[in-house]
Amino acid sequence: MQASEVKELLEQHLPDTQVEVEGEGCNFQLLLISDELAALSPVKRQQQVYALLNGPIADGSIHAVTMKFFTREAWDNR
Repeated sequence: MQASEVKELLEQHLPDTQVEVEGEGCNFQLLLISDELAALSPVKRQQQVYALLNGPIADGSIHAVTMKFFTREAWDNR
C-alpha cells in the first residue's frame, strides 16, 4: 500500500481532518490535524483511525502505524 492510498482513505472518512502520511511498504506514520479528533481521548482517537484501517491491516497491506494528533492551532504554532 502506498502512503497516498492511506492518505486518500483517511481523508475520505475524516473530511475535517488534514492528513499527512509518511512511510512505505506496510509501515506508516500518520499526522492527523483536527480539532474534532484532538478533543477525543487518546484511546478514542486511535480507535476511530484504526476502524478505518482495519481492512488493510487485516489483509497485511499495513503492518505498523504510528499516529500523532494535533489541533489546528497546535499544528500552526509548531
